Order: sequence, then C-alpha cells, then structure tokens
Amino acid sequence: MENDELLSNIDETIREFYSEKELIPHLTDSILYSVNAGGKRIRPLFMLQTLRAFGIELTEEHYKVAASVELIHTSSLIHDDLPAMDNDDYRRGRLTNHKVYGDAQAILAGDALLLDPYNLLVSSELSAEILVKLVRELSYASGSYGMVAGQVLDMDSEQKEISLDELKQIHALKTGRMLTFPFVAAAIVAQADEKIVEKLRTLGEHIGLAFQIRDDIKDVTADFAEIGKTPGKDIEEDKATYVKFLGLEGAKEALKNELYSARQIIKKLSDENDFWPSSVLELIDMLDIDDK
Repeated sequence: MENDELLSNIDETIREFYSEKELIPHLTDSILYSVNAGGKRIRPLFMLQTLRAFGIELTEEHYKVAASVELIHTSSLIHDDLPAMDNDDYRRGRLTNHKVYGDAQAILAGDALLLDPYNLLVSSELSAEILVKLVRELSYASGSYGMVAGQVLDMDSEQKEISLDELKQIHALKTGRMLTFPFVAAAIVAQADEKIVEKLRTLGEHIGLAFQIRDDIKDVTADFAEIGKTPGKDIEEDKATYVKFLGLEGAKEALKNELYSARQIIKKLSDENDFWPSSVLELIDMLDIDDK
C-alpha cells in the first residue's frame, strides 16, 4: 500500500472524529486548521508500515491508533509556536494557530489535541488488553516522562551552556519518545513478544534522534519554502543544537550513524522473524540528507 493511500485514510479518520454535531465549531475549526496544515505524518506512517511489515492487513482500528499520535504531535506544534515558548509566526508554510485564532484559542486547541487522542484510541475495537498497553505507552511518550518534559528542558537550556549528553536527553524526551511510540504501538497491536517490542523501542530511539539532528541541520541549510517555518531561529535564539555542538558536517555524520543503527536493527528483525520491512526502510531513507 502506497503512503499516499495511508495518508488519505489517516486524514479521513481524523475528519470523521471531528465531524460530530455536538462539537463547538470554532474549537474544531482551530484544531483542524493545524491538523490540516500539512506535514509528513511520519509518526502514523511509521506505525502503519511497521504493522504491515508484520504481515497485518490494516483496518479502521489501526488508523485510529495512527491518528492518535498525529493529534498529539500537532498539539505540541501549536503550543511550541506560542509567544511564551518559541514565538513563531509560521508553521508548515502558513500562519501559526495563535496568529489566526489568538493565544487563548490556540492554547485550548492544543489542550484538546493532547486529550482527544485517548478518546479516539479507546473508540477502536481492539482488545482491552491491547488498548491499555497503547494508552500507557502514548501517555508515557507524551507527558511528564516524554514530550512535555523534553520541552521544559529545552526551554530551560536556552542561552545556557549545556553538554552534548544533556542535549541528547532533551531530545530523547521531546522528540524521541513520540517517534518511538509508533514502533512500539505496532508491536503491541501485532502482539509481538517482548524481545521484539524492545528492539523496536530501540529502533524508535535511533529514529527520534536522527529526526532531531536532521531538523537542526535543516534549520541552517534550508529556506522557508522547504521547511515551512522561519529558518535560522535556533541560531538567533542561541539554542543548543547538534550543529552547534558538532558543526554542520559533524551533524550530518551523526545523522548517518543513527540511520545506520536503525537499519541494522531492522535487518536483524527481518533475518530472525517474519518481518518484511521494505516500506519502513523507505521511510527511514526519507530522513537522510543528500549532499549532492
């Protein structure tokens, strides 16, 4: 199944969830403004393609799980862009949520997107045992043990000298946990044994770090048209980044190392199990940076 078809089904799942008449229209409008702003949908794609690598035929229930992580990711973008945080005017090539709907509405839209995914998730017809595991993993990835904690540490680090290990800790929480969830979620839904779950968790950690390194590289090498937000913000705000620590070429090498480690884990999984990862590998290849 091609990624375009998967993306269409993810978007349909989200539209259907927010189509209920009892919802408040202007809240839904602000939510969908950011959800529909584009983006790679890399998290839900990783989850769905990993499921397919296990030989599982995708159903509506799987799309609900995939959509749930995309909604939480979108909540983080709305909140990150607020004046009290990164204070950015553009995201994905269009005005940020608070620039269109105001700070208060943007905060509330972000709050809804942080909570609605659990409603969406438990509306699926997956078994209670699987749903409990998924809820636990998603909350672990999102809150005080994951994304929110990483954002706090990221803000604390601004205009301060921190170590490379501290930078890795920030992004293991802020970016890594939400990119680890799709792989772990797929393993849970596939009812894989614990050894496979942990291998996929490690895979997600490598992908999360690679994703952040790539983002830091793009901040200094890409223009607005390519990244859809203000370039050079990290340098302007003197934020700790992998480019700042390692230099541009060092950061590119670090990215390649993380992607290599991810591919090695997939190779081992494929060699030892009924796991056909070609589509997952294609997604990983998208994270690489071509120097040509």
